[in-house]
Formats: sequence, structure tokens, C-alpha cells
Amino acid sequence: MARIVVIGAGMGAMTAAARLAVAGHRVVVYERGQTYGGALGRVERDGFAFDTGPALLPLPAVYRDLFVKTGKEPLEKCVELSQVEPAVRHVFADGTTADLPNASRAGVGEALDTALGDGAGERWAAFMNRARDTWDRTRRPLLEEPLWADWKVFAEREPYPSVAHKRLLRRERRAVTLGEIADFELGGDARLRALLEHFALGAGLDPRTAPASAAILPYLEQTFGVWSVAGGMRALARAVYERCLARRVEFVFGTAVTRIVEKDGRAAGVELADGSVVDADFVVAGVAPAVLAGLLPGVDPRAADDAPAQSGMPSRLTVLLALSGPRPEGTPHRTVVHAADRAAELAALFGGDAMADRPTVAVTRPDDPAGVPDEAHEAVTLTATVPAHRAACNRASREVFAARAEQLITHAERAVPDLRERLLWHEVRTPVDIAEATGADGGAVPAPTLAAADGRHLHPANSTRVQGLYAVGGWSHPGGGLPHAGMSGTLVAGLIVEGPEFRGSQ
Repeated sequence: MARIVVIGAGMGAMTAAARLAVAGHRVVVYERGQTYGGALGRVERDGFAFDTGPALLPLPAVYRDLFVKTGKEPLEKCVELSQVEPAVRHVFADGTTADLPNASRAGVGEALDTALGDGAGERWAAFMNRARDTWDRTRRPLLEEPLWADWKVFAEREPYPSVAHKRLLRRERRAVTLGEIADFELGGDARLRALLEHFALGAGLDPRTAPASAAILPYLEQTFGVWSVAGGMRALARAVYERCLARRVEFVFGTAVTRIVEKDGRAAGVELADGSVVDADFVVAGVAPAVLAGLLPGVDPRAADDAPAQSGMPSRLTVLLALSGPRPEGTPHRTVVHAADRAAELAALFGGDAMADRPTVAVTRPDDPAGVPDEAHEAVTLTATVPAHRAACNRASREVFAARAEQLITHAERAVPDLRERLLWHEVRTPVDIAEATGADGGAVPAPTLAAADGRHLHPANSTRVQGLYAVGGWSHPGGGLPHAGMSGTLVAGLIVEGPEFRGSQ
């Protein structure tokens, strides 16, 4: 039985802790905050409750497997999952709306033909077939297996089978970015472009530079579906936490780790804020890269000439709205209100430190009694991708975020026409809040790992340069997002239990 210290109580860290405990190890989790869940936060006020992280769960199979492998009760016995229908409503800049069904690629094609005109569904379906090939080529190595030592094969090779774009008297071109897929393969329809590009934008990626392999993002949602959790995503975090407790994982909250103790080139324990040292055979760090580097003064365990590069990521601005009046019958769980000017949005977001007027905003309106004081009220959450916050949190920056929140509320009226009249109060969660909660530079939010683009969208391996020290969570392979965080915990547990020869779950 090994002694294992886990730093942080995020979803990836707790997944690793539960699996390691089942394997017979003694696991202690040290969390500097007062609770578990990482990005899966919850705000409660006046009988209203809001998720502050992801609103929906894709690929629930990752957490189903966790519960199967760590106990008798399956995931559905611990949390109530529901496929939302429709999966999403899109409100495009020209006023066109499209309701896309959940986990039905054929249904999506029919919905696009109805909303956008004949041929739109066929073009989208052809693109999704190519996205399926991309998923088949990258699923195991970039999601289900530890990062290969020769990871550069993913950096150099584009797995998306793009269609040749023939040009008169000029060499044919093939799409190498998500934006070029829209240019060359979607028939020039601005609404199909917006549909495609919002998947990148929601992940904090610039579609103009995101590799064509990002086609897996819409493929995953439209093939495997998205799920809501009764009681919000916080209920999922609680279920994983309780599974850890059932497997005798020990949690110590309100206790910061200040240093990883290294002995003879190997992680040998951690030093806590009170100066005490806890010995360990392995250390699992579920923290942001800057935090991890600071825990080994003078040594960056992730830095190496042969390590994948990580591009800087944007953050999120979230506005929590308490509304009077009931949630209207037939209201979609999620509506994406697209930017009035997509080019201006991308230029502002990825070209500077600004947010365009009327940006793309996701409007979440869950049908969940746990989120409201009674049936005569509604809880709504607005989320937009914004630049990571680099400046100090002061009065001026708070005023900037307050103004941006007002922009989101105004733009969201396209999905909730009576929003202003019903608004009782609102709260704003900024990149500063994310930075304080996670330690990520500027409140940046990691994206899933992607192939190609010279490795800019790969994440460092779970194994580090320090023997016995492993990295888990969204900033490690296989990247950000709830299923990816869960898989990072699975991979770390496998590497510790089975050793370097571990090649992923079968």
C-alpha cells in the first residue's frame, strides 16, 4: 500500500483519488479551499441556486465507468441524469432560429434544412462524417491513453480528412483550421459558419487558428449528446466526493500545500502552510501550471524542450440572473445567441483585451426545482468567453466587468424577451473569481487537447520530469472539460498502479 498525497479536490483529482483508493492505496487530499469540485461551484442566494461552471455534461460514460470501477452503486443511483431536448436552440445574427435535437445527427440535419434551407443539413452531415473519421483517429491516443512519448506525431499530422478546394488556375487548398472548414466545406452560409465556430469559441479557441481537428467538438455533442444533472453540476461533484469518502479517501480542507518535497530527484511528500511535512510515495497535483511550478522552487516539472506547447487560453464571464415569473413551458435548457458581428467578436477577443458589443452568449435556463425558491421564479445563467484578466482586481476592473455583464444581459434579451422586466437581481462572476478559485493565470480556462497545429493545443503529459509526481486535471493531458478531467484522473491512477507501461483502459 502506497501513501499518496493529492493536491486539490477538483474533478480530475477526485477521480484519481477514488481509483487509487480502490486499488488499495492510502490517499489524502489537501484542498486550500473549503470545499470540493474545483470549477463545479454553486452560488445560492434568496432561494436561487446557480452553477458557476459547466452547465451540461457531455460523455457521461467517463463518470459511469468511474462509478462502476469504484463501487456497487452506478452513477444513475447517485445522481439523476437527463438528456435535454432540444440539446440547444441557436439564435443567429439575422434572427433565424434552429432547435437541434440531442444525440441525433440525422435529426440535426433535418432541423438545419428546416431552419436554414434545403442543402444546409446535407452539407453539415458531410462535414460530420469527416469529423467522425477525425474522432476515430484521435479518440484513444488523445483521450483514453497517456500521452505518447513521440507526441510530435500528433503535432505534425492533421487527422481531419479535409476536402480539396479547387481554385481556377491555382493550386487546390485543403482546410487546416476550423475557419477554413467553414470557408471551403459549408457552402458560404454565415449561419453554418456561426454554428461551427461557436464550438471553438465555447472552448476558448480562436476558430481562425484552431486546427481542423477541432471538428471533434461538434461531433461529440451531436453524436453522444449532452446531459443535465438534477440539482446542478454541483450534484455530480458531490457524488464523486461521496464515492471518495466511501472508498476511505481522506480530505483535509482549508489547508494549502506550499511545497512539494523532493528527495534524490523524486517527490517524497508535501509541506503544508503550517510548516509540517507529510511524507508520500507519490504526489498527484491537480493544480494550474503556475501553481505547480511554484511548489518546486527553481524547478518547473512541466518545462522541457520536448514537452508539448500550451497556448494561452481566454476566460469566462458568467452572469447569474434571478427572475420573477415561472419558466415558460417548452423553454430550451440552453440557447446560444450568436454575435451580431462575428469578425468583430473574434478580433476583440483574440486580438486584444476587450469584449465586442453583443458577443456570443450561452443562455442556460434549467428546469430544476432545486434552483429556484418556488415555481413563480426562474434562475438563468449567461456565459461568454472573454480575455483572461491580467491586471490587478481593483475598482476600475470591477466596473469594466459590470459594464460587460450589462452587455450580456442586453444581448440575452433575444432569447429571453422579457428579461429586463422580470429581473430581480444579478451577480457577476469574473475571470478574477476564476483565478482566485483555481490559481490559473488570469482565470484562464483550459480547452480539450487537439491534434496538429504544431502541438499548440496539446497538454503536457500526466507524468512529470520529477519521478513520483503526476499532474491531473484540465491543464494536463487530455485537457479541459468535464469528461477530459475525469479521464486525466483515470490515466494518473493507471500510471501509478500499473507503472509506465500503462496504456489506457481497455
